[in-house]
Amino acid sequence: MHRDHATDEFGAPVPVSVLPDGRRRALRIGLGGPVGSGKTATVAALCRVLRGELSLGVVTNDIYTTEDAEFLLRRAVLPPERITAVATGCCPHTAIRDDISANLEAVEDLEAAVGPLDLVLVESGGDNLTATFSRGLVDAQIFVIDVAGGDKIPRKGGPGVSSADLLVINKTDLAPLVGADLEVMARDAKVQRGDLPVVFTSLAAEDGVAPVTAWVRERLAAWV
Repeated sequence: MHRDHATDEFGAPVPVSVLPDGRRRALRIGLGGPVGSGKTATVAALCRVLRGELSLGVVTNDIYTTEDAEFLLRRAVLPPERITAVATGCCPHTAIRDDISANLEAVEDLEAAVGPLDLVLVESGGDNLTATFSRGLVDAQIFVIDVAGGDKIPRKGGPGVSSADLLVINKTDLAPLVGADLEVMARDAKVQRGDLPVVFTSLAAEDGVAPVTAWVRERLAAWV
């Protein structure tokens, strides 16, 4: 049962910002991107930085397993009751864009169980450049690509690259090893995205997630 959204004229869920008891619900941010781009590592880094100042929850997606949730649990980034997993059993984009019912229920159940929450991070299973989140599920979305895929990735475009609220180009430390030109990636991302923000990260570096954390804090400030 989805407790905190209305539907539009076509029956699609439209999230509202206030829970039935009058409290503002958590801001929901989705993280998508190809397999191995660093989505789970980004979620873990954000949790480590923000858990001392915010009430957090995480919903992970995998096709047949709960591997990403188990990764976060092993690293104790949040208490176990604040991390839940969805096994989609289908292409990852289906569960975050087309039939969001399992994810929406997981988010709502998490907030009901351990809330009130300030922020819920919804991590998609690894997908391709077309993956985007339904606005009925999340309020903003981050798309993570990585330098190891080559500096051509931003140029290839796709909805994830071109329309996500934040594009993260991860693993910049690998650029010299794979022959990727970060300036080319920045230029091509600008062509694809216009004024939408792009940040470069290396999660191997100390506080390498800082640009993403700053963006999340800005979204939270606007939400509150």
